[in-house]
Amino acid sequence: MSMPGTIDVDVVVVGAGISGLATAFGLQRRGVAVEVLDAAMRAGGVIGTTHRDGALVESGPNSTLDSTPLINELLDALGIRDERAEANAVASTRYVVRNGRLVPLPGSPGAFLATSAFTPGAKFRLWREPFVPPAPPDVEESIAAFVRRRLGTEFLDYAVDPFVSGIYAGDPERISVSAAFPRLHALEQKYGSLIKGQFQAARERRRVAGKAAHAAGSFSFRNGLQTLPDALARAIARVTTGVSIGQLEREADGTWTVTGARGGEPFVRRARTVVLATPAYEAAKLVRVLAPDTAQGLVAIPYTALASVATAYARPDIAHSLDGFGFLVPRRERRRILGCLFSSSMFDGRAPEGTVLLTSFVGGARDPELPAGSDAEIAAIVHGDLQALLGARSDPAWTAITRWSQAIPQYNLGHRERLRPVGDAEAALPGLFFCASYRGGVSIGDRIQAANATTDGVTRFLGGSA
Repeated sequence: MSMPGTIDVDVVVVGAGISGLATAFGLQRRGVAVEVLDAAMRAGGVIGTTHRDGALVESGPNSTLDSTPLINELLDALGIRDERAEANAVASTRYVVRNGRLVPLPGSPGAFLATSAFTPGAKFRLWREPFVPPAPPDVEESIAAFVRRRLGTEFLDYAVDPFVSGIYAGDPERISVSAAFPRLHALEQKYGSLIKGQFQAARERRRVAGKAAHAAGSFSFRNGLQTLPDALARAIARVTTGVSIGQLEREADGTWTVTGARGGEPFVRRARTVVLATPAYEAAKLVRVLAPDTAQGLVAIPYTALASVATAYARPDIAHSLDGFGFLVPRRERRRILGCLFSSSMFDGRAPEGTVLLTSFVGGARDPELPAGSDAEIAAIVHGDLQALLGARSDPAWTAITRWSQAIPQYNLGHRERLRPVGDAEAALPGLFFCASYRGGVSIGDRIQAANATTDGVTRFLGGSA
């Protein structure tokens, strides 16, 4: 319990997901006194790793892309870079379901010409792309409208629709291309063509350390992705879990007061700065009085429900070779699963010898009610689709289901306008910062980049207010 007129820490970070933890760690390394608060009993947010019968099960993301040098800088600072597990070479092959069977997606221009994933008409349409004029810069398009206009319906159905499901579990007819895929939008606006833009952007990337998402390799850790948030939580001096935050106030002198409860007792922290690294709907509750327009924008950001379903099969019971990263399922194929990762093919040591571990996903914008179904219903749906698509010959040895009722924020049309009051609140309420997956991308690499930017902003503020 803090005393009136005192400052407990320089910065309170509310939320112990990867955004909050990476921000707090960056601030601590700069000599800032920081405390992370979270309602859950463990740090990590949606990242979680468990073990069952010798298998390593991820309850959230299974891997991440090495898309920014900031990732390895963070791993080096934590001393865990040597714990990285690189995806096996076989994981470079990714499948899409077409006409009820798995077809490998092309990984090069030559493979694109030879692939059966797309018809000759779709291939011809792709070569026409450089001659399609760009949209007016002030027009907001859905990713579906953008791809139809530039690449055609077939490319939307069998490449972009499943890709969007794999990232956002969302609906490409609703997701804003400029908000969710700003690089695509920028390529069209800057170069007038995605293909021309890719060539030019590749030249620019050779001058910097960044990588294109399609070129960046996937990695995890030998003991699973939870290695990263666990290392961050250990390194941060003050991480307090089990705290239910009820109120956020800014006093006349600019001091921030965070109040709530922990273990049935009142909980108070006073700080010079607050970083809200919670989902949008939680941040909305905390700023409802201070910034009602911001709260209204945040609460309007939808989240998809998703279930992650891990299944273990005896290797002889799966007919498919499982020689790849996994597969995605286009909406047109009318399957209930969104896709499946070949977890034991992606990384060594994910399942015992003679066992394969698969991780399937259900729900999202396509099937929003399914994650709330019973274990038996979800398990039967997943096994049925794996029978049809992978040739599963018998029931799995076991199934582990993790449900996320609000899993992934949706960058739907109007998203930038919904976020505008967030920036307004940061300007009007000095010392308040927002850093979470509804802003700046949903991948781990995106979150580390956003945390780095937030760390810079908080450091500048503290330096100027000292």
